[in-house]
Amino acid sequence: MQETKITQAMIDAYDEYTHLTLDRRRFMEKLTGLAGSAAAAAAIAPLLAANGAKAEIIAATDSRVMGEEISFPGAGGDMKGYLVRPAEISGKLPAVIVIHENRGLNPHIRDVARRVALEGFLALAPDFLSPSGGTPTDEDKAREMIGALDAAATTANAAATVTFLEGHQSNGKVGAIGFCWGGGLVNRLAVGSPDLKAGVAYYGAQPPAADVPKIKAALLLHYAGLDERINAGIDAYQKALKDNGKDATIYVYDGVNHAFNNDTSAARYDKPAADLAWSRTVEFLKAKLA
Repeated sequence: MQETKITQAMIDAYDEYTHLTLDRRRFMEKLTGLAGSAAAAAAIAPLLAANGAKAEIIAATDSRVMGEEISFPGAGGDMKGYLVRPAEISGKLPAVIVIHENRGLNPHIRDVARRVALEGFLALAPDFLSPSGGTPTDEDKAREMIGALDAAATTANAAATVTFLEGHQSNGKVGAIGFCWGGGLVNRLAVGSPDLKAGVAYYGAQPPAADVPKIKAALLLHYAGLDERINAGIDAYQKALKDNGKDATIYVYDGVNHAFNNDTSAARYDKPAADLAWSRTVEFLKAKLA
């Protein structure tokens, strides 16, 4: 059997489908043209998408962590979320908000929250689709719902999450880590919450340069070298951060794609870059939230 070859053009088409203007039908038409046949496109599409069956690196039943579904006060009503902490560490811990991609609070993000907990943090993965009834199982529907969220209200809910964690099982210091859409929300949260101590944004959209003076948190910003859409905003953001004397570190990982950290996506995941970024993330959060 001929090996399925995934090209950069296919990955770019998938990014356009999940973040910009392509709908599912036009994406498959474009992928068919790139792949050479409908059959080849049908084989390639699942490799580009995230595979929920591969979401658990740390099982929910792992005895090293304790996880629970919780409700907590948002800015305009109750929020739902997944709270997890290391099982063998008692007492108050530094807290980290784990912010999902544009697919909502799915099994992969829950798994990332458990990974964060194993590093010694209290981790809370909120469902930012709570005001809309919660994350559906249909990823296309989840993306539609994410796109319909009010940005200001969502940022306010993120800021309310910081406030909640400051007084809930934590040492009072709260950071945030976010991916894709969640990375953009980390940047907006840094602008909107003076109480946030540290923010880690993976390939997240940048806030307006004019808002940078409001940032109090230390920032660690990870970008994918091939991610032209998001990277177009790096220079202006970097300049504004520097001009305003902010504590910010930026890394660009050459030759990797948007979502390189997501190990459920075979085509875009890059283990060396993901491992390096993760080690930098853990070291940064431990230093800033101690």
